[in-house]
Amino acid sequence: MADPRVVREWLDKADEDYGFAASTLQDTAYFALICFHFQQAAEKYLKAYIVANELEFRPAHNLLELLEICRRREPSFKQLREACRYLNPFYIEKRYPVHWPTNYTREVAQEAWRQAQQVNQFVKRQLAPLR
Repeated sequence: MADPRVVREWLDKADEDYGFAASTLQDTAYFALICFHFQQAAEKYLKAYIVANELEFRPAHNLLELLEICRRREPSFKQLREACRYLNPFYIEKRYPVHWPTNYTREVAQEAWRQAQQVNQFVKRQLAPLR
């Protein structure tokens, strides 16, 4: 049985990324960073599920890879495929500005919010019986 404190830590960190991005969405023009935080939130929500169910995974940022791990345990995760596909490119591999996207719009960031919200709500529903 997974340690519920560790699962809670994953969810709390996911909620931080999600909350930060959602709360600043309307008041900023830094859409690439907002999209990055929505991707990070989705990643941590998926990892919370993986950890809660003691599934094996390697350190990865690819949402589609993490989704597949979740889907093997719970097939209904397949409904998050489009959300993960949309959010996946927002991960910033390097912390140097050489290849950072800078042309995201508010509309792109708002769609990232909607997609991250789907992952948030779905994973929390899946984890509700475990809490």
